[in-house]
Amino acid sequence: MTPRTPSPAAASRTRPVRLGPRSVAALALVSVVGAAGFTWPLFADPASQVGAHAQDAPWLFAGLLVLLVAVVAATISESGLGPKAVAMLGVLAATGAALRPIGAGTAGIEPMFFLMVLSGRVLGPGFGFVLGNVTMFASALLTGGVGPWLPFQMLAMGWFTLGAGLLPGYRLRGRGEAAMLAGYGFLAAFAYGTVMNLAGWPYMNALASGIAFDPHAGLAANLARFLAYCVTTSLGWDLGRAAVTVVLTFFLGPAVLRALRRATRRAAFESPVAFEPR
Repeated sequence: MTPRTPSPAAASRTRPVRLGPRSVAALALVSVVGAAGFTWPLFADPASQVGAHAQDAPWLFAGLLVLLVAVVAATISESGLGPKAVAMLGVLAATGAALRPIGAGTAGIEPMFFLMVLSGRVLGPGFGFVLGNVTMFASALLTGGVGPWLPFQMLAMGWFTLGAGLLPGYRLRGRGEAAMLAGYGFLAAFAYGTVMNLAGWPYMNALASGIAFDPHAGLAANLARFLAYCVTTSLGWDLGRAAVTVVLTFFLGPAVLRALRRATRRAAFESPVAFEPR
């Protein structure tokens, strides 16, 4: 008796996680709360008492995001994250966590990002969101980077990897696909750095710097301060991260994509095992 496997064409379209209505609703909820956690300094009313809690709000949102990300991961797992998908999740998360310390964050050299782009592309948005969260959590444990910023990093990486799974042109292959993924990686790497700047910006003392968050200023003034903060503190890091992601995706992407798709075909996530006479 031998197991019956799907054809390569059918297997290449399989995804280890299919997002159902509950998963989509949970993702939407955590995304809305996460967006509020990132952007509240820009939209806070200057006449409110937000200035008295500018140092407390990141902690509040961090605690809330931990619970919501756990709910989303559990919901997606219930929708079909089987043993084979869990095994692949563990391998990719461990690989990504091992890649992150290679550059030790020097000048934004973080090769983990290109693997997240390729994995999200092949394995889909649901798997990509969970992978981004688990990889960032594992890398924080590995590098000692656990703190109130970690839930924000997990959510931002989940968005980063989920977005790669939503890119169009699923039949696109070769250098054209690598170029599309490299372009996405470039923009997403900058977006990741920008939203993470938003998460840490309120911690700065407004009296100590003209680019810090000022709870008594309006949207336009704080937006100008935030842009100046990004340019002066993280532009070089974000550019380095984006450049490394582009180079690795374009030159190593086709080979890694073929390996991921071959592993997906062999895993046959959506195919029940059936036996037939030899």
